[in-house]
Parts: sequence; C-alpha cells; structure tokens
Amino acid sequence: MLSHQQMKSAEQKASRVKRVYVYQAPIRIWHWVTVSSMLVLICTGYFIGTPFLEQPGHDEDMFFMGYIRFAHFAAGYIFAIAFLARVYWAIVGNEHARQLFMPPVFKSEWWSEVIFEFRWYFFLEDRPKKYVGHNPLALGMMFFVFVLSSLFMIFSGFAMYSEAMGEDHWSSILFGWVNSLLGGSLMT
Repeated sequence: MLSHQQMKSAEQKASRVKRVYVYQAPIRIWHWVTVSSMLVLICTGYFIGTPFLEQPGHDEDMFFMGYIRFAHFAAGYIFAIAFLARVYWAIVGNEHARQLFMPPVFKSEWWSEVIFEFRWYFFLEDRPKKYVGHNPLALGMMFFVFVLSSLFMIFSGFAMYSEAMGEDHWSSILFGWVNSLLGGSLMT
C-alpha cells in the first residue's frame, strides 16, 4: 500500500507528463487493413504458387483455385488502395503520420540515434532513450523494408495482373512497363 506522500509524488509526476496523440484513427485503421490484406495475400499467394493438383468432386466444383485467385486480386487491390490512403494521410495528418515516408536520412543526428538504438538492442547501452512515435531504427526499417517493398509488390503485382487483362486495361497502361524492365513476367 502506498503512503499518502508516495501517492502525492506519483500524482505530481503524472501531471507533468504531457500526453501526445501520436497515431490517429486513420493510421490505426490503415494498419489493420494492411495486416489483414497481407495475410490474405500471403496465404493465397502460397496456394497460387503451389496449386492443388487434384481436387475431389464434380467438374462444376473445380473452381476452387479461381476463388483463391480472386481473393488474391481483391486483397491486392485493398492493399494498394490502403497504401494510397496512407500516402494521403501522410500529407494531411499530423507530423507523426509523415514519419513513415520521410525519414530524415540526410541528418547526421538521426544516424547517431540509429546507432544508439543498435547499441541498445545489443545491450551496449545502459538506458534506452524515449521517443514520441517510433525510434529512429524502427522508422528506418519501416521505410526501407516496408514502404519500399510495398511499392515493389504493388508495381510488380499489377504488372503481372495486367498480362491477363490485356493491353487496353488500365493496369497494362500504368504498370505494363514493369514486366519488360524486370526481364519479363517470369522474373516478376
């Protein structure tokens, strides 16, 4: 049980802490929409890559892989639209909404903070630093691993999708060049 003095000291500390609304509701919704669509993309992508060779039942029941392919396409559209919505929110949202797309890679103090975080994760520092939002190492990893790989997946995914849709489809017009840039659809 805390004494009256200890409770008063804790209340004073709490009153000095400033609350900051870091992750706004659209960011939180985007996060879970992205996670859900990625799970569907991973599962359906596995089955597209290693399809069922034989399915029991009648011929009219044999469209199972078509449903998997449709789910993959739908999740791909949702992923891409959510990514565009996230880019929009980076423009109109608070300063923390912009962090994911604009890490300060040209500032030396940011890189020293990244090195400090590496040192902290390898138990070479005694105390962690406190950050509002993501720490610099996490921010760098999210940009270089998540944002850049998401762009690659969106561009290459719509490029492969454009092959089935034909040359007049919007996906072929916008993303058809990706296949030839990467050496053909077998390489994407």
